[in-house]
Amino acid sequence: MVLSNNDGFVVARSKEAKALGIPDLEAFFKIEGLLRKHDVAIFSSNYPLYGDISNRVMTKLQAFSPRIEVYSIDEMFLDMAGMPDDPKHTAHEIKAQLWDHIRMPVGVGIAPTKTLAKLANRTAKKLPKCQGVCVLDEPLKREWVLKRVPVTAIWGIARRLGARLNAEGIHSALDLARAHPKVIRRMTSINLERTIEELNGRACLALEEVPPAKKQIYCTRSFGNKATTSGPVLEAVSLYASRAAEKLRKQHHLALSMHVFMHTSPFEPNYHSASDLVQLPYPTDDTREIVKLARATAARLYQPGHAFLKAGVGLVNICDRKHHQFDMLHPGQTERADQLMTVIDRINRAQGKGSVFMASQGTSAPWYMRQQFRSPEYTTQWAELPVAHCHTPPCS
Repeated sequence: MVLSNNDGFVVARSKEAKALGIPDLEAFFKIEGLLRKHDVAIFSSNYPLYGDISNRVMTKLQAFSPRIEVYSIDEMFLDMAGMPDDPKHTAHEIKAQLWDHIRMPVGVGIAPTKTLAKLANRTAKKLPKCQGVCVLDEPLKREWVLKRVPVTAIWGIARRLGARLNAEGIHSALDLARAHPKVIRRMTSINLERTIEELNGRACLALEEVPPAKKQIYCTRSFGNKATTSGPVLEAVSLYASRAAEKLRKQHHLALSMHVFMHTSPFEPNYHSASDLVQLPYPTDDTREIVKLARATAARLYQPGHAFLKAGVGLVNICDRKHHQFDMLHPGQTERADQLMTVIDRINRAQGKGSVFMASQGTSAPWYMRQQFRSPEYTTQWAELPVAHCHTPPCS
């Protein structure tokens, strides 16, 4: 079982944990006794480990298709058009290689459209006889699956939209597939019309081989220990601003303005929240400038007498570096700053995230999120590699 940030809630459960009746998003403190009683393995969230394993999986999958779309940390679309092998054989080969080389179990769904591929993947996981692979390459197979899937299980249809469709007599995926696309479009939007087309095997959603740049970049976390003085808040804001700046450079954008906020727990009396939107002196991706303004804003927002639970920094007005027109009266970011940021990013990529950091982030970070049950970062930290001890018996 995996916990959320600060070991607060249950966010992932194995089949065995579900069988114990552990609900999703349950507060950990409420069920800790039950978990101890049944010897459930508990893990804190471990993002560096997840990210590294994800990169290994995605790199391996690229060997199976020249056209790919990384949809999320644990999902990837592959264009299998023109592949010489039988799709089912390829799917089992993907599963076998990911298990043999990375020890990662996966489900594989193959279909003519992205929406059907998502449903095929769901079926591969839920139907034991599929053995983790589902290929919807024939109309009869598609109809069999669509008949048994609730409309809310379709990609992009959440509970509220599902309730509206239920009121119109659309309960299963097959009901939606048989609905008139133009009528559904007038009821909802063009997106659902495209979904209907996709459910009928007509592709409307192309692969996004190059992910679109984010229009806003936020970095925010709850504190492991509530901050009752300004020091921890300013350190946290420095860290979040640094990470936001790093992500900004990764997509080759510059920031023009920034949102800084902090608040106490909404479940305690005297809830207090403060935020401000501030302009940077010029369009920049320089960590030093972004952290400097973020700290100054946080120091101005901070009020003593409160126990702050959360803070965050968002770069909300960003533009593409290539297309930005600079102010004729202001030189903007210097070439020296560009070079320095390039060197910092290169060192952190080679030596590990946080090898070079702003001193204002602090070093002890008592406010950092709780990870009482964190697993070792076996694949990214030399110090956390497993160690085998071999004891040689003494000579007689």
